[in-house]
Amino acid sequence: MMLRCLELARRALGRTSPNPLVGAVIVKDGKIVGEGFHPKAGEPHAEVFALRAAGAESQGATVYVSLEPCNHYGRTPPCSEALIAAGVARVVVGMVDPNPLVGGGGIARLRSAGIEVVVGVEEAACQKLNEGFVQRIVYKRPLGILKYAMTLDGKIATTTGHSAWVTNQNARSFVHQLRIGCDAVIVGGNTVRRDNPHLTSHQQGAHNPLRVVMSRTLDLPENAYLWETQEAATVVFTETGMNPEVQEKLRTKGVEVVELPSLTPGDVMADMYNRGFCNVLWECGGSLAASAIADGTVQKILAFIAPKIIGGTTAPTPVGDLGFTTMTEALSLERVEMSLVGSDCLIEGYIGEGGSAKD
Repeated sequence: MMLRCLELARRALGRTSPNPLVGAVIVKDGKIVGEGFHPKAGEPHAEVFALRAAGAESQGATVYVSLEPCNHYGRTPPCSEALIAAGVARVVVGMVDPNPLVGGGGIARLRSAGIEVVVGVEEAACQKLNEGFVQRIVYKRPLGILKYAMTLDGKIATTTGHSAWVTNQNARSFVHQLRIGCDAVIVGGNTVRRDNPHLTSHQQGAHNPLRVVMSRTLDLPENAYLWETQEAATVVFTETGMNPEVQEKLRTKGVEVVELPSLTPGDVMADMYNRGFCNVLWECGGSLAASAIADGTVQKILAFIAPKIIGGTTAPTPVGDLGFTTMTEALSLERVEMSLVGSDCLIEGYIGEGGSAKD
């Protein structure tokens, strides 16, 4: 039932920030009598939709919910009180809410009302689904995810810069799905000039992330897919006073332009946090990737390795200079998982616990 909660929660991928993804299932006499998920911030929580669907069947039922029911008044009333009022007998919780406003309070309130509460069912899966929300709550910054694709010999393009395609179609479809669950995707000016990417989910009706370009000089092509903002919004970050003419041209195309005193990954991620974002995907080249890691804005790595060899002493690599001179300085990933995506290998891991190269 908890896996069903997670399945329901995923229906709102990319749409709930700064809130978490949550699903709820109500079971009575061995049958599902109500289901629900949180569709977006400001709308009712998963438990409310499930209770509405179950109606009078909620009395004496078991409620499964992937995240602890809230016990405070935010934009919506507390779900703990709704569950108590419905007369449910048992609540099974996937994970405790990391938000200090909740943090065990919902569970305690349910128990004080005589409801049996079980905590920690499929907890690891529940935590992973909402790792961006947890990062935002605990560290006051979005989860930074660096995704790159390289050949077996560590290249992301040939010596001429040609990079289409390093990975297979299965891997590219995986990335399109990944973007659905992200609030923003960040690239540098070089990526716009070289690849002219779309940075969308490529799926009809699915969520598209905010497309973010970091460019100190604004030496950007006049025409690019990213300037076509009907399908997905684009924001360009640059430094104060840089190239006002280009800024104006971008704005006339519907592109938001943000000037910062100093253009750094940390400052851009601070802006992403202020926008209410939980998950930010970095799909940039090696130089910006190195800056993002060094600035502490990347916590998770998704590396696709294609079984190809192209060679080239000057061919670009996925991460530029981090200033390390000994192997003992290398960043070691934790909680590493490996899988095959078609013929490509995907390595997934984390740079410390909410950590960075700075830590």
